[in-house]
Amino acid sequence: MLLGETVAVALQSIRANMLRSVLTMLGIIIGVGAVITMVALGSGAQKAVQDRIAALGANVFTVFAGQARQGGIRITDRTILSTDDYEALRRDAPLLKAVVPEMQQALQVKYGNQNSNVNVVGTTSQYTEVRNYTIPYGRMFTPGEDEARQRYAVLGAAVPRMLGGNPAGMIHQTILIRGIPFEIIGVLGEKGSAGGFGNPDEQILIPLQTARYRVFGSNRVRSFSVQVADSVPIEQGMVDLERVLRREHKIRPGGENDFTIRNQQDVLATQQQATQVFTSLLASIAAVSLLVGGIGIMNIMLVSVTERTREIGVRKALGATRLNILMQFLIEALTLCLLGGVLGILLGITTAILLSKVMQWNTLISPTAVIVAFGFSAAVGLFFGLWPARRASRLDPIVALRYE
Repeated sequence: MLLGETVAVALQSIRANMLRSVLTMLGIIIGVGAVITMVALGSGAQKAVQDRIAALGANVFTVFAGQARQGGIRITDRTILSTDDYEALRRDAPLLKAVVPEMQQALQVKYGNQNSNVNVVGTTSQYTEVRNYTIPYGRMFTPGEDEARQRYAVLGAAVPRMLGGNPAGMIHQTILIRGIPFEIIGVLGEKGSAGGFGNPDEQILIPLQTARYRVFGSNRVRSFSVQVADSVPIEQGMVDLERVLRREHKIRPGGENDFTIRNQQDVLATQQQATQVFTSLLASIAAVSLLVGGIGIMNIMLVSVTERTREIGVRKALGATRLNILMQFLIEALTLCLLGGVLGILLGITTAILLSKVMQWNTLISPTAVIVAFGFSAAVGLFFGLWPARRASRLDPIVALRYE
């Protein structure tokens, strides 16, 4: 029997039992679809983390006020970072390219007849450069405007939507922050939520000196965003900053820092590693469905061998070899798995797209996952179809012809 004829006979047998064939493929379809969907979710999460790492800017870390200790006991009142620390870092930390202080408070903001509670950040003109922002509308305030305590505001990308305004149309309009009028001179590009670091699109930037003297009335700084100089390892920049701040805070040698240095890229990299582990775990769990589907195929093929025992005897009596019979049943099993694999790919891709559109989840369809899942479905067909095919090929033709 030629290979083409063997394939035709196998397909004819599948068509003759279409409902049973579809039910048999169901395990493979669900398994392949689940693997592709799970990997797409995991890859999407990893891509989102990579985007957040890139959005942080190159060689950037953050410094927060910590909590002082006395006699080994943590004091409840947090220590402070101040504009004096900012000046000292600018003056005495040569390895730091930029130090951007951030004063922050949630304040009532009014635009037209709309008002909302928004995080107002007092900072310097280097904020957008260090934080890797774009400004599609308007501009950032300048160092001179900061020193002059100008009432200028730069809105985060989500703020116009919160206040019911058009980003381009809001430029040079007036917004009230704590009842104080500010001129809107720019709108930042959208970044999206940065996980545990808040949503940077829901904030308003104002000059540091304006915030200090006209809005907040304090020199207390919530945090510093620090960018190290070019070609300087970020760890060296952290040591340089620590040296200056320990001196400013009069911390004795061996004493614990009363501030916290957070390398956000390390935090996000750890999050990415955890996401990879969970992706592998979910994909492995989904792959179990493929094994279950393979067992179902082997079961149906064994039933098919039993049902077609007389047919096998007739074929052998007419000259079919063991290899012909083996190939016939093996092709049937392989065809079931490959068709199930194709339908599973369509199911997985469709599910991933729906989750992205409807649930707004981050998904990224991986071509590698599609190829591996399809190849695995073919391997399942070969593995679980081999035994029934071998059993069919070894039937004695005389016994097979006498089978009722």
